[in-house]
Formats: sequence, C-alpha cells, structure tokens
Amino acid sequence: MNKIKEAFAKGKAFIPFIAAGDPDEETTVRLVVEMAKNGADLIELGIPFSDPTAEGVVIQEANIRALKGGISLEKVFGIVEKIRKESQVPMVFLTYLNPVLSYGKDAFFARCQALGVDGLIVPDLPFEEKGELMEESKKYDVSIISMIAPTSDDRIQMIAKEAEGFLYVVSSMGVTGVRSEITTDVGAMVEAIRAVTDVPTAVGFGINTPKQAKAMAGLSDGAIVGSAIVKIIGAEGKDSVASVGRYVKEMKEAVLQA
Repeated sequence: MNKIKEAFAKGKAFIPFIAAGDPDEETTVRLVVEMAKNGADLIELGIPFSDPTAEGVVIQEANIRALKGGISLEKVFGIVEKIRKESQVPMVFLTYLNPVLSYGKDAFFARCQALGVDGLIVPDLPFEEKGELMEESKKYDVSIISMIAPTSDDRIQMIAKEAEGFLYVVSSMGVTGVRSEITTDVGAMVEAIRAVTDVPTAVGFGINTPKQAKAMAGLSDGAIVGSAIVKIIGAEGKDSVASVGRYVKEMKEAVLQA
C-alpha cells in the first residue's frame, strides 16, 4: 500500500533528503532510522548520479562522495532493504531518468514496490514526458511526484490536475542549496494548485532554518530540506547521525507550529 498519504495525515509534514551511500551504506541506514525517530514524516533518498543537473554544490559533492565510495543502484536497494528491517517510514527516491532506464523500468519499479518505496522524484523528466514511466508507475503503485517551479506559470494547474502522491513546489529558481531568503510567492503557487487538486503540496529548495520551515509549511502542507542536512553529513561523516537527528527534530517542531 502506498504510504505517501500517511505522511501528510498527521498535519504538516517534514521531509528530509539525504544521498544514499554518503558517507557510506551503513551510516545511510542509521541516518534514515534516526530521522524517522525524530519526526521525519517521509524521507527522500537520493540515488547518486554522475550528472545531477538540479543539484547545487553541496548535494553534488555528496553524490561524488557516494560514487567514489562505490555506491550503485543495487547497493541503494540493499540500503532500503536494511532500513525496512528497522523502520516503515514512508520513502521516495530522488533519481534521474538514466539509472531507471539502465536498470530496466519494470525491474526498477518492481523493486521499489517490494521494498516499500512509495514514489519517485525525477528532476530531468519533464511533465510532458512523464508517460515514459507511467505504465510501470501504475502497475507497481509507485507515484511519480511532479515538481512545480516558479516559472511553471500557466502549466501549474495542468501539472497539478494530474498529480499523485504529493506535489513538490520549488521555492526558488536555480539549483538546490541553502538560501538566506525565499522571495518567490509560494502562497500564490499553492493557491493555484489547490484550485484544481487536493493532492498535498510540500515546498523545497533553499529551506534551512526553523523559521523558513515554519513559514513554508504555513503556506503548504509541508517542508522539504536537503542541502542543510547534507552539509552536516559532509562535515561530520559517520559521526553525523546524532546531529542530523537533532536538526530533524528541531525542524519538525517548527513545521508543526505552522
């Protein structure tokens, strides 16, 4: 059963992102379990890729560290298998299209379903081309999570009408990364989305402080944070688990105040 709805059923959701295999496979398992214990409602697990075009320097470096450490798609599936022995937290993969096609679409989605990975975020799959994965997505009940950017304009409602799982609202132009200020009119974007669908919305790109998380969750159904968490992992490596847990707890508490 797809558990994405469950992630948004208890109020505002906090969704952290980490790159699988950074700093290593075992620590990734510990990080996910710790984040779930500290209030993460849904976890985005990045499949490292050599050319992550939507990512800023912090997440690019995490991808490089993981790939240098020998991470592979098969090993990412192995990480999820270990996580599932300790936690049933809802999870989605953030992946680029190439690893899915290289593995084989049917085989990839079948593994996702078997391991309880409930959705995919594919930054280099334009909305108009998502049919590329829809047959397998429906067959294995793995949602394709659409992204809506500030430049989507007239396409916002078109994308929202076909949304499943949740909608990833991109708060800022450019690549992922910590931002001191978010100036996009996120409220107007969410209002346009809610006019055509009741699929939950979560805001990501740039959020790194409790104040920002509370503000963005106040405008939507949840907040997504990646680079700020990946920075902690980059600085502390295998010793980052407790620090990441504390950060997630603080951010979850902020989101609940929205």
